[in-house]
Amino acid sequence: MSERTREKNTTPEEALARIVARLPAGVRWEEEPRVVRLETALEHADPLRWLSGRIERPRIYWAARDGSLEIAASGMADVVGGMPEPAGILPRGARYYGGIRFDPGRKVDPEWEDFGSARFVLPRFELVREGERTVMACNLVMPGDATRLEEVARAARRVASEPEGGACGVALPEPVFREDLPGAGEWAEDVRRALSTFSAGGLEKVVLARRVSLYSQEDYDPLALLGGLAPVTPGCFRFLFEPGGGVAFVVASPERLFRMEGAEVVSEAVAGTRPRGLSESEDAGLRDELLGSEKDLREHGYVRKSIGEVLGRFCTEVEVAPGPEEFVLAQGRHLRSPIRGSLRAGVSPRDVLEALHPTPAVGGWPRDEAISLIRELEPFDRGWYAGPVGWVGAEDAEFAVGIRSALVRGNEVHLFSGNGIVEGSDPEREWDELEGKLGAFAKVLGFGPSG
Repeated sequence: MSERTREKNTTPEEALARIVARLPAGVRWEEEPRVVRLETALEHADPLRWLSGRIERPRIYWAARDGSLEIAASGMADVVGGMPEPAGILPRGARYYGGIRFDPGRKVDPEWEDFGSARFVLPRFELVREGERTVMACNLVMPGDATRLEEVARAARRVASEPEGGACGVALPEPVFREDLPGAGEWAEDVRRALSTFSAGGLEKVVLARRVSLYSQEDYDPLALLGGLAPVTPGCFRFLFEPGGGVAFVVASPERLFRMEGAEVVSEAVAGTRPRGLSESEDAGLRDELLGSEKDLREHGYVRKSIGEVLGRFCTEVEVAPGPEEFVLAQGRHLRSPIRGSLRAGVSPRDVLEALHPTPAVGGWPRDEAISLIRELEPFDRGWYAGPVGWVGAEDAEFAVGIRSALVRGNEVHLFSGNGIVEGSDPEREWDELEGKLGAFAKVLGFGPSG
């Protein structure tokens, strides 16, 4: 059930005041559990700036790759420790936001404990910009919240009284120390071990990652980091999940895992990488090199085949682009093959997510053998890195792959990047490619190449 007002308010504070005024009398519910959503329109608001002033946790941010949807949210109306099944419960516009660990079977390192194996939150308060429409919303879970309306009203008044922050204008501290795990020597040895596994047969691709940890003398503001990434990561999904406990996961990912709208599902195979050139001629040369690379096309093919086969299990028809296209970003370029399908009746976002993740783009091929080798070689817990992050609504959902990401923890920032290793991979070249994938974070955080 969604209750809306059409009158526009000029500020988020006025919008929240209007919602508070409607709480006692404007809410109707039945006995069965369902979500009531109170919305009021806004003339204009900056979601990220509004969020930076909120003290309630969790804080959540999502921006679609094409700019069609931007949300900022704080507080919690409901939380589930797995993929939610909101059909029949959520009204139009309400969404659960969250993510899932890359490898739920691996032991959780302490810095990831506040995130859980999976966590999805229905926020209490949201500022949503969708197309030309901007709204402030409050979510209530009935009938439980029926006895907490005054408590919700007090929370809304408190949020309204908090000043907006200035996330995009906050200076980030300079790092004073950098740690690479594994280091260049250990990384080269891991790649050689993976290549020897290929020679033995069975495994054809494995994605190995590394963690770059930066330490400063002051705490990092995760929203300032997210705001700084926006202008240098155009065409990327941006996501923040700050559960509390002094940690936050920040993502600026170019890669969609899937989007569902009714019976339609779209996904994409993204694998194969080159940097951008410093001149037009160099850039064109790198493009031609990528499009003609037998190694990169083979690596891309594993991802393309896997996603097509997975969606084929849920769809009446699947359309895979005839060949990879160039996917150009500010900091690099990839091979990409769009994939779409028509879902059979009864297929849920949970069905698709559990079958797709992890794709060969972040795990390897075959899946089980690749995950086993990653557990053996990587000396850190990926946590939500390379896992699905996004949202699920009553009839639609969208998830990005949580790459190009950082875990912010006090005066520490842990950055993650990974590369697909296949027959013919060169350890030194793969290391340099990992550095390139950190380019956006390097610009914002002010650090140089390793060594």
